[in-house]
Amino acid sequence: MSLSKQRRARKALRANTTYHVIGIVVSIFFAAPFIITFLSSFRHGTEASLAPLPPWPTTGFSIDSYKLLDTFGAGIWRHTLNSLVVSIATVVLTVAVSLLAGYGFSRYRFPLKNMLFVLIIATLMIPFQSILTPLFIILARLGLNNSLLGLTLVYVTLQLPFSVFMMRNAFDAVPKEIEEAARIDGARDLRLLARVLLPLVLPGVATVAIFAFLNAWNEFLAALVLLSSNEKYTLPVLMTAVRAGRLGAINWGAVQAGVVVMTIPCLIVFLLLQRYYMRGLMAGAVK
Repeated sequence: MSLSKQRRARKALRANTTYHVIGIVVSIFFAAPFIITFLSSFRHGTEASLAPLPPWPTTGFSIDSYKLLDTFGAGIWRHTLNSLVVSIATVVLTVAVSLLAGYGFSRYRFPLKNMLFVLIIATLMIPFQSILTPLFIILARLGLNNSLLGLTLVYVTLQLPFSVFMMRNAFDAVPKEIEEAARIDGARDLRLLARVLLPLVLPGVATVAIFAFLNAWNEFLAALVLLSSNEKYTLPVLMTAVRAGRLGAINWGAVQAGVVVMTIPCLIVFLLLQRYYMRGLMAGAVK
C-alpha cells in the first residue's frame, strides 16, 4: 500500500472514530435523564423520600415507590387507563377525520377551497387558553362536561388543523397518475382511498398518530379544567398531586415512578412508528 493510501486510511479511521465517539457521548447525554429517573424509581421507601441524588439505589432495588404511587387519587392503574382511553380515542378520531379531510382538500375542487384551508390552518395561531372557557360552556350544554368523551373531542378539535395540513401534503405528494390508473381498474372513492392511497400516505398517518397520542397523553390544563371527578382524571393531573406531596412532604421516589409510567407509552409509540414518522415529516417539509 502506498504512503498516500495509508494516510487516507488513517484519516478515514480517525474521522470514523471521532464520529462514533461524539455520537456515543451525545447519546449518553440525552439518555442520562431517562436512566437517572428509572433508577431513582426503584429506591427503598425511606431512601426515596430524600433528594433524588445519587439516582441509583444504595440499599437495594425496591418497588415501594410504585406501591406508594398507587395510593394517590383513584390509583395509578385507573388514571393510566383514563389516559390510554383518551389518547387512543384521540388518535383514532384524528386520523380518520384528517385522512378524509386531507384527501378532499388534495383531490377535490369546491368553492372557497383555499380560503377554507387557510382558515383551518389559521386556527393554529389561536392560544388554547383563550378558548378554554367557551369550550367548557359548550361541553356543559351538551352534557359532555366531566366526561372522557368530551375531553377526547376537545383534543381532536385542537389536533385537527395540524393533522389536516399534514395529510393534505401527504396526498399532494402522491402522483395523480396512480389514482387515475386505479380508477380505470374500477376502484372508486372509499375503496381507492383504503386500498391504493392509504399505503402510500402511511408516513403521514403515522406522523399524525404520534403527534395526536403525545399531545393527548401529556396534556394537563384541559383535563384539569374540564374534568371534576377524581376517578376520571388523567395521569398528568395525578402527577400534580404526587409532585405537591402530602402536607408539603414530597416523595421523590413516587415522582420518579410516575415519570417512568408516563414515559414508557410515549417511547413505545415513537419506537414503533419512528421510521414512518421521519418520512412523514420529510414529505411535509418538501411540500
